[in-house]
Amino acid sequence: MSYVQMLANRLKGHGITVTGAGVNGDCSYNLLQRLDPIIAQRPDAVTVLIGSNDAWSTLTDANTRRIMKRKNLPVAPTPSVYRANLTEIVVRLRAETDAQIAIMSLPVLGQDIASPAVQASAEFSEAAKTTATELGVAYLPLHERQCEYVDSSGAIGRPFPDGLAERYTSVLQHILLRRSYDRIAQRRGLSLTTDFVHQNSRGATIITELIEDFVLKSSVTRSRASHS
Repeated sequence: MSYVQMLANRLKGHGITVTGAGVNGDCSYNLLQRLDPIIAQRPDAVTVLIGSNDAWSTLTDANTRRIMKRKNLPVAPTPSVYRANLTEIVVRLRAETDAQIAIMSLPVLGQDIASPAVQASAEFSEAAKTTATELGVAYLPLHERQCEYVDSSGAIGRPFPDGLAERYTSVLQHILLRRSYDRIAQRRGLSLTTDFVHQNSRGATIITELIEDFVLKSSVTRSRASHS
């Protein structure tokens, strides 16, 4: 489920254009390398949501090797490397745009709050929060909101899968069997994702609501500043 499209639909009535610049599978290092076209758009607000693949790569040595090769990473992702990349991203955005900037914490990896996957996403989310605080930009608590939802929904904890089969079969079910991603999530007993990583409509809605609130508040602030 695309939260970008969901957000665009919600903000259309406010005269706000939404552009998604995410690339599937990217780590924070990759985002840092492709900031030029984002900066060229002269955005009024930028929300930085990156890190799930950084966190996922730390779960096993095989994950680390796979993502370093596939994404041409110079060093293995760690929370400290992630923080350094986030810092450089924000510094560039602040220096080369007039945008209001927010860093989001990570979506929950999986559905077992006590699992290593969720602990990894929590650790990287804490790094995101610390970076936002140190740099004086907004922080959007996505990980915290999603953990609260999993707790309150009564969803059954399920271990994060070792391989990528869940992700590929989600796409195949959607294309070949014409099942919606929400239906796939329901059949698997997943409350926020279709495959432990990619968001279903509930997960996407939580992301959308956080960004919508930030963007609208940024718009009000800019409007008041322009008339002061």
